[in-house]
Amino acid sequence: MTVNTSDSWPDRRILDLFGIDLPIIQAPMAGASTAQMAIEVCEAGGLGSLPCALMAPDQARQAIEIIRQATSKPLNLNFFCHTAPKLDDAAVAAWKAKLAPYYAEQNIDPAAPVPVSNRAPFDDAYCSLVEAYKPAVVSFHFGLPAETLMKRAKAAGAKVISSATTVAEARWLEARGVDAVIAMGAEAGGHQGHFLRENIAGQIGTLALVPQVVDAVKVPVIATGGIADGRGIAAAFMLGASAVQLGTAYLFSPEAQVQPFHRQALRTAEAEDTALTNLFTGRPARAITNRLMREIGPISELAPAFPLAGGALMPLRAKSEPSGSPDFSNMWSGQAARLARELPAGKLTRHLAEDALARLGR
Repeated sequence: MTVNTSDSWPDRRILDLFGIDLPIIQAPMAGASTAQMAIEVCEAGGLGSLPCALMAPDQARQAIEIIRQATSKPLNLNFFCHTAPKLDDAAVAAWKAKLAPYYAEQNIDPAAPVPVSNRAPFDDAYCSLVEAYKPAVVSFHFGLPAETLMKRAKAAGAKVISSATTVAEARWLEARGVDAVIAMGAEAGGHQGHFLRENIAGQIGTLALVPQVVDAVKVPVIATGGIADGRGIAAAFMLGASAVQLGTAYLFSPEAQVQPFHRQALRTAEAEDTALTNLFTGRPARAITNRLMREIGPISELAPAFPLAGGALMPLRAKSEPSGSPDFSNMWSGQAARLARELPAGKLTRHLAEDALARLGR
């Protein structure tokens, strides 16, 4: 059942733009978000999201079909927009040498070929999916695709949104035709959405970023990062946001596809137990600190370019994960995990909306 609160929000721009009842977007978390999670959020009145970057086009098609059979509500399809790097054998070899003690510990053949870690950028095949299924929203991470692909997505009727971690990135996105900007604070879990700069030392927190982006652009702003309860949603609206995007909060739902050790870490980690790390993919992402991050340090200059760093970790994960060890696995999490509640995705969406409206005095 959908909570009938669409007329109560102080800013309706995202509701009207996307055709949803609640200004709550389930973050598209590659590997953790599922078709069932998207269905539950859509049916609750929010915007469910399907992350496609880890899926081949046929896999994405199957997931979309599952969603479409269960709900006709607006859906967001999410894609990455990175430039696929050229394979650098020397960089991969240096990274593998750094991991050699762990290979020896786990009895892994150091001469075995390094698997390829695949996260595909938005291309013609993915764009064809957008044209075929006509989702209400298409969201991008790490900037925007080529102008030709952008025009095709819009021509299919999709509203286009993307993440900005600075005011400059927000202005860049608006100038290239996005319908809304996701203002992503440093507290957010998973990959940071930066694309105009590489220096993560200057990451901006959500509280400071959102109002500055709101002041800088005319399109609606979606706040994300460190928001996991009604207080955070209400605060985002007070800062001028028109909607929020939550990721870590949905990792606690039974629909989330996460390893048992990851779920347990989410339940017990303190805010200071997360860090930005490039060890798992080659690009900074916020994760719960594990053995690898502690012993190597969360940031390593030896980690190959995104997404190649993950390849050399695959054999270590294959050995350690079956025994329940998180030593070599990414456990994405934002800094507000302790504020989250363990509820099914649909019920969580409705609860968040009701809590936020109560705090906004609506």
